[in-house]
Order: sequence, then structure tokens, then C-alpha cells
Amino acid sequence: MSTHDNLLQGPAPTLLPDDYPAARERLTSGDDPVDVVAAVPASSLVWAVLAEGALTADSAAGNVEAYAYARTGYHRGLDALRRAGWRGQGPIPADHAPNQGFLRALLALSRAAHRIGEEDEAERCAKFLVDSGTSVDEVSALASTTK
Repeated sequence: MSTHDNLLQGPAPTLLPDDYPAARERLTSGDDPVDVVAAVPASSLVWAVLAEGALTADSAAGNVEAYAYARTGYHRGLDALRRAGWRGQGPIPADHAPNQGFLRALLALSRAAHRIGEEDEAERCAKFLVDSGTSVDEVSALASTTK
């Protein structure tokens, strides 16, 4: 019988608290993301939705707009992860709804960075998704659940 922790397991998954359920509900019910972000600017999910919308324009202006939105959502998410005890590594499960805003912002940042020619950042963000225990495909599928 061992009384030692397994040090090879790595950090426990980070599960963000559900701080912004009203923002998610408003987006799901079809409220304009601009109105929602004005009410809840700390929600990475709202910034991710704005970035995803700007990426659909597939124009130079839309790509720059998407980059700015995604960068904001990414940084809001990093702040939340750190408050939740995340120390720069370990799983950030995509099946935990409060984590999805950060992961979607991270994917949107990767895509927007690619479109504006920031290849190093695009690759770094895509790798971050994988290092977080998820994939581009899994996070892409989340975008269809909240618009």
C-alpha cells in the first residue's frame, strides 16, 4: 500500500467556475454578441463568438477584427484560468462548459493569426489546444452550439 502521490500524473484538469451563465444563455437565445459583451466584458465566450463571427467575413478587416476579439477573449480566459489555480500546464477539458469560451477564443486566435500572417502565433495557439487535452476539431464543434 503506497502513501505517495503519483508525480507522473501531471496537474489535475482545470475547471473554470461558471461565472457567466447569463451570457451563455443570452447568446444561445440569439441576443446580439455586441450587446452581451457590453454587459459581460469578462466572459471569454462572448469575445470568442465575436471573433468567430468576424472570421466568417473572410476579409482583411474581418480578420483583423477577429484577431482583436480573439486576443481579448484569450487574455480574459487566461486570467480566469490563473484565478482557478492553473499554473501554465495541464488539461483544460472542453466538455466543461465554462472552459469552452477560453478554448474557442484560443482557436479563433490561431485562425485569425494565420489569416493576418502571424504564423508563429497561429501554430503556438494550435499547439496550446492540443497541450490542453483537446483538438481543433473538438473545439470547432463547440462553435455550432452557441452563436
